[in-house]
Amino acid sequence: MSFLPIGTRTRLNEVRYEIRGELASRAHELEAEGRSLIKLNIGNPGAFGFRAPEHLQKAIANHIENTDPYAHQQGLPAAREAVAAYHAQVRGTPNASADRVYIGNGVSELIDISLRALLNPGDEVLLPSPDYPLWSASTILNDGRPVYYSCLPENDFLPDPEQIENLVSSRTRAIVLINPNNPTGAVYSREVLTKIVEIARRHGLMIMADEIYDNIVYDDVEFVPVAPLCGEDVPCMSFGGLSKVHRACGWRVGWAVLSGESKRVATYVRALNLLSALRLCANVPGQFAIEAALNGADTITPLCQPGGRLFEAREAIRKAVKQSPHLELVTPHAAMYAFPSVTGAAAIGFDDHKFALELLEEHNVLISPGSSFNVPYRNHFRLTLLPPLDKMAVVFERIDALLDVYAERNGGRAREVA
Repeated sequence: MSFLPIGTRTRLNEVRYEIRGELASRAHELEAEGRSLIKLNIGNPGAFGFRAPEHLQKAIANHIENTDPYAHQQGLPAAREAVAAYHAQVRGTPNASADRVYIGNGVSELIDISLRALLNPGDEVLLPSPDYPLWSASTILNDGRPVYYSCLPENDFLPDPEQIENLVSSRTRAIVLINPNNPTGAVYSREVLTKIVEIARRHGLMIMADEIYDNIVYDDVEFVPVAPLCGEDVPCMSFGGLSKVHRACGWRVGWAVLSGESKRVATYVRALNLLSALRLCANVPGQFAIEAALNGADTITPLCQPGGRLFEAREAIRKAVKQSPHLELVTPHAAMYAFPSVTGAAAIGFDDHKFALELLEEHNVLISPGSSFNVPYRNHFRLTLLPPLDKMAVVFERIDALLDVYAERNGGRAREVA
């Protein structure tokens, strides 16, 4: 007896997530063969020796006996109160209250829930290009249509508010901001954010602000939260969590805070509550760390200042790019990534996916192709700032070695090696 293959949802054919896709699968196969790889495709601090702060670990341990039951679908009351207080007192978020806070299994789950509560088939979401591809995937899988506004390298990867407004249509429902930005490390100025908020105000749109890297900033750059700029008349969902600033990715603890005038968001709140209830609740043990994270010692700033591990890794990347005849870089001012471009002779006919595969197969380094982040060009790649400095030096030595081959193949010159 023969059986037909089991069919799958056709919209999955539109979804890309190369960060954990084909290249990552090939890396797993190579490791199974005994190869030792340097994996720079995921912002996963724990894989490089970073630890969640001790006071967060103790907060969970001290409450472990209370973690067996389900929690409220929006999250533990004390955790939601802590998030609301932080947003009200530190951020200045309007209408910040515990009943407007949603705790999720990471920000990823909350992005999906927030879009599912908002979109009808064919509705449009304005997304940055490059974006974090989960935003595109969640829009598509919730029957929406991603519409991209360009954040170009020649503009330091900042959005152009005029272009954003030109993309607004009768089907547009929301503008997504990823600030600080993944993959580029760009930080949006107050002026740019204010202009985007005004667009949302004029057209009756929601702002969705992915701010998971809010306190990972370098060079005394100011992070400006967008919710206070939205006020009460522009609904805003602000996303944050423990994964990055507090180096606790595996705990899967994220939150979203909804601001905006109560009557305007009432229907949306009911939809969020229904969807939150359908997944029962978020991971309970990790929620006990939220209050400690928001009210405890600042453990991320030292890592982002001169002498700190993230700062020095960024400086090492800047130096390596400057010394390379094949690379250019818009300096990242935040987050934990760099997004270099390939230039010169090595860039002729360059394909970022092919390059990433060859770098993996021949040089044991795993990166993410730039086109994975929904950009129309194919000469960028993303790598994390997380490895120790000695490994970072090895990574760029191997990257340049492969790009030397590309350059010579195209009639250019390889670098001179001392």
